Amino acid sequence: MSAASPANAPALFDLKSASLTLVAFVLKTGNIQALGQAMAERFGDTPDFFSNDPVAIDLTHLASLDATVNFEALIQLLTSFKLKPVAVRGGTVKQTAAAQEAGLSEAPDSHAAPARVETVVQEVIKEVVREVPVEVRVEVPTSVPTMVIDKPLRSGQQIYAKGGDLVVMAVVNHGAEVIADGNIHIYAPLRGKAIAGAKGNRQARIFSTCMEPELLSIAGTYRTTENPLPANVKGKPAQIRLDGERLVFDPIDI
Repeated sequence: MSAASPANAPALFDLKSASLTLVAFVLKTGNIQALGQAMAERFGDTPDFFSNDPVAIDLTHLASLDATVNFEALIQLLTSFKLKPVAVRGGTVKQTAAAQEAGLSEAPDSHAAPARVETVVQEVIKEVVREVPVEVRVEVPTSVPTMVIDKPLRSGQQIYAKGGDLVVMAVVNHGAEVIADGNIHIYAPLRGKAIAGAKGNRQARIFSTCMEPELLSIAGTYRTTENPLPANVKGKPAQIRLDGERLVFDPIDI
């Protein structure tokens, strides 16, 4: 029996360009123990906040300090919070080399990513498939549907709209928590916690027809009841948005 000709053998794999969205974990300290305590304080009450999301570690803040990072410990910490570190970006040559030794790849900066990815793909194609034509498919991203909740949320209940907006048509009681990667709209009293832009969307906003929250947060910037709301929005229709590093409260005329 003669062996099949390699030229006629069916292809067992393809190489194609891909555009992937990753969560950027902006690292601001090389102290892994302090980082773990901060993450526990922020996410300790929401153990299922992440669901094995791929993460690119942003070292921009540490690059100017030339800080040393224990990437093995950092990977273990992020994994414990159900995050999957896959790459680093923005670090020094030394920091990037240390990350690669720990098994992470180097991600291109966001502004240069398209050109760099295309170059890498072309070089891989030349090396592996030797100029064999490669089919390229452009995938149009699909929108994430808005999550709508039409029942009151009791204390201890948590709702998370992953990847999109959240609309709540009933009261969010004390001790309840609503989370969204996008905007949060509450057409009823907001008395519990509301966390919008949960994965870093600084354009996200929080709306309520009766603003009485225990906690408000947009893209990590938060405010609790220890700092009272302005009189023109407390208990009234209002929206919350992020301006720089501070939360801005705007009344809504209905």
